[in-house]
Amino acid sequence: MRIVVGSDHAGFPMKAHAIETIKALGHEVIDVGSFDDQPVDFPDIARLVTGALTEGTADRGLMVCGTGVGASIAANKVKGIRAAVCHDVHSAHQSVEHDDVNVMCIGAQIVGPWLARDLIAAYLEAEFSTSEEFRRRVEKLHTMDSER
Repeated sequence: MRIVVGSDHAGFPMKAHAIETIKALGHEVIDVGSFDDQPVDFPDIARLVTGALTEGTADRGLMVCGTGVGASIAANKVKGIRAAVCHDVHSAHQSVEHDDVNVMCIGAQIVGPWLARDLIAAYLEAEFSTSEEFRRRVEKLHTMDSER
């Protein structure tokens, strides 16, 4: 898969580790910044991450900020994006399996490198369920998007 990765300045130190992990799992990385630890607003990075998804140049996204919360809020403002903050392996996997999440957000100030590696692996290994109940629910999310 092609994974677009972005961070604000708070997530910048963790982003390098995330990119290494994604590549080690055999995926292609599209790095949209930030490229240093200078202050940058997470909504600007969210636009870049979500843009790669909505344009079809990436299959999934990963955003890293201080807590993951701001990144998730910003990404979810974009039509067609389903972003979730995941700080445990179960949520990282199940967010894709049940909710077809296409952007996982993690907090560099919340999780360390080992947990980040496990979160990323769970997120990227998960596939959206073929179960009718989950498909029906995600279709309702698509309908909500079209009503914006």
